[in-house]
Amino acid sequence: MRIISEAFLAEASENFPKAAKFLKGWETAVRAANWKNLQDVRKTYSNADAVVVESGRKVVVFNVCGNDYRLIAALHYNRQIAYTLKFMTHAEYSKNRWKHEL
Repeated sequence: MRIISEAFLAEASENFPKAAKFLKGWETAVRAANWKNLQDVRKTYSNADAVVVESGRKVVVFNVCGNDYRLIAALHYNRQIAYTLKFMTHAEYSKNRWKHEL
């Protein structure tokens, strides 16, 4: 899959150094992936969840560093593109404000 935007991942790694190793691994795994659906994603990231946000779009939530952070991405399986949308702490994620922003 192609990732849009890798700069987003670099910025998240800079802002959250504890998550940098995970994000680099995620980037490598996604580039090599040929995911067709959420079940394929879960073969690599078993705790990935699909969530419908306020706009009606479906995004995939990845747990990062156990439960410390969340990475939100829109995966377009038909075009093999992963759009990185949001990276946040678990506390920010739990407030659910992000669902209204996407």
